[in-house]
Amino acid sequence: MSESNVPPLEPVWLVAANVVAWRRRGVGGQELCPGTKYFRGGAKVYVVHVYWGPGGDRLSVLGRERHTSRWIVIDTATRHLHGFRPKLVHTPRVLERLREMRYERGPGADYLADTSATLERYARQYRAETAPGSPHPDPCLCHACLTGESG
Repeated sequence: MSESNVPPLEPVWLVAANVVAWRRRGVGGQELCPGTKYFRGGAKVYVVHVYWGPGGDRLSVLGRERHTSRWIVIDTATRHLHGFRPKLVHTPRVLERLREMRYERGPGADYLADTSATLERYARQYRAETAPGSPHPDPCLCHACLTGESG
């Protein structure tokens, strides 16, 4: 197929978020890890799909992979993300990946603002449930301690 037959890529509204800089893991949450296995801490990712059934604890996200900088789509835990917000995406490679996935045009910015607030609330709740009652390591760099989230 020639490039002249491909329709131009139009911007799409998606929920954007950032990967937490540090996260707690292991027995009692005493181990700190930067970012996630696939994304650097602070990396911007776009939410492609939310699994609402089990309570929004898993998301499919599109972002640049930690080691290769390629755009990947992967399922991740909601607690590993923060700063959910609606964003009009213009990045050509993101729009191409969405087209490859046969992503149907999502809802508008108003709906995504409500979705963002809900996902942020879930993320805080799930981070607070990680190793409840266990003391944080000293010094602690987890997202909750760095931002002052209660939990």
